[in-house]
Amino acid sequence: MIRRYFEKAGWGRLLVMVVGNIFLGLGIAVFKLSGLGNDPYSGMVMALSDCVGMAYANFLVLINLAVFVLEIIFGRKFIGAGTVVNALLLGYIVTFFYNLLSNGIGIPEVMWQKLVVVCIGVVVCSFGVSMYQTPDVGAAPYDSMSLIMAMRKPSISYFWHRISTDALCALICFLAGGIVGIGTLLSAFCLGPFISFFDAKFTLPLLRKIEKK
Repeated sequence: MIRRYFEKAGWGRLLVMVVGNIFLGLGIAVFKLSGLGNDPYSGMVMALSDCVGMAYANFLVLINLAVFVLEIIFGRKFIGAGTVVNALLLGYIVTFFYNLLSNGIGIPEVMWQKLVVVCIGVVVCSFGVSMYQTPDVGAAPYDSMSLIMAMRKPSISYFWHRISTDALCALICFLAGGIVGIGTLLSAFCLGPFISFFDAKFTLPLLRKIEKK
């Protein structure tokens, strides 16, 4: 079944999606490096993994598999190659880049450095999300939840479904002792406009060129 998802996607779109996940992992690592909070879902998983004493990447796979069951039941049409890559590999990409950055440049100590790092995280994450989502080859388990909710309850816009799932994750993150801060707020309010910018200026033109070949 997994092989069918990859063959259906097309190699050009698959490559863009995989590169997008690499940039997304880098962006999440940069957010973590800032110490000012991650996007709600990543922050929640990091906080819960610390609580149970399990490595973030391994715990993320377990959480994604649990959410994936819901995606299979309620939103099978959102499943694709991107679902598999994001669910199984993103945590390890984040861990690789975080270790590389923290050992290479160190953890920022003063606030202005933290703010610069978190702003870089916004841009890198947005670029990654644009490249991962725009090829339309499958939604990550968590991302599919708000899509499923919007599909089953169309009277409420997708925006509010996404806000509700993000708010729940942020609350769990806070209760589990994680960081809910400037980075969390910036990811909630700034990723969307940057993603739209990268969609229009980079990812969609790139996909058109790939599909012409």
